[in-house]
Amino acid sequence: MKYLSALCLSFAMLFSMPVHAEPILIKFSHVVAEDTPKGRGALLFQRLVAERMGDAVKVEVYPNSTLFGDADEMAALKRGEVQMLAPSVSKFESYTKQLQVFDLPFLFDDLEAVKRFQRREKSRQLLRSMASHDIYGLAFWNNGMKQLSANRELRAPADAKGLAFRIQASSVLESQFAALGAQAKRIPFGESLKALQAGTVQGTENAWSNMTAAGFDQAQPFITETNHGSLNYMLISSSSFWQSIPYATRTELESIVEEVTAQVNKDAEQLNRQGREQLAAAGKAHLIGLSKEERAAWRVAMQPLWKQYEAEIGADVLRAAQTVNRR
Repeated sequence: MKYLSALCLSFAMLFSMPVHAEPILIKFSHVVAEDTPKGRGALLFQRLVAERMGDAVKVEVYPNSTLFGDADEMAALKRGEVQMLAPSVSKFESYTKQLQVFDLPFLFDDLEAVKRFQRREKSRQLLRSMASHDIYGLAFWNNGMKQLSANRELRAPADAKGLAFRIQASSVLESQFAALGAQAKRIPFGESLKALQAGTVQGTENAWSNMTAAGFDQAQPFITETNHGSLNYMLISSSSFWQSIPYATRTELESIVEEVTAQVNKDAEQLNRQGREQLAAAGKAHLIGLSKEERAAWRVAMQPLWKQYEAEIGADVLRAAQTVNRR
């Protein structure tokens, strides 16, 4: 009897002991350097989660395509091999056409207009536009306005004729360069510099910070400050993973995401200013500024794309985007 009592007591003590659950693991993979807005944002998210959530959640960050590259990161998310990505919105074309609004050239006057649009309800709806594909949009991360680089001066739209430009996987961007009489080749970001050096392409478009981080001025003697489009990322997870996280934990993570997003967008503006200054100071590439009239000519050449893609994107989305401009 004493033995049975002792055995019962042992079982009672065993089941009363606290259970230490395994931490929720979030693998965050991205394709750019750590010293870029996206790279810094991933590291800040990792740090804040560690500081505020202890052992409940663990974030691992894999930069520079070390885990998955442009071509396979979305498939990895669907397989559950990563839990968080921040792809360019251009990557979502096969899941929703509405996000093509961010690729339309000269639709937004400047970065401030982009930020105003992202605060509108229509933009918030875009974060949930891929729910049927198990993609959960958490936030928009900005990386500033895009510039054009090439192996010759680009002052007028006709100067781009006959060149091949590296682009992200985007039909809008293909049409953008076709409107200039140029070719567009879809090449992963991590392979861009080699493609430029090999002459596979003769130009590209990107934000100042990415051009600096990737060393594009090693292969591109001319960079034209066009500010023709915005480079935007969407921080995403899979809906099935994100919604499986306990409510209180998920709420805390989303609060951290909101804080990180504000810092990422602030850092992006600073890093792009610094990137432009570094490229200018290095002197490897000649930075070309456009007059108001010259920039207007580029806008006229590319503006027909707005109408071309209106049906796919949605007239309501285009109207919401155009109303944030202040001219």
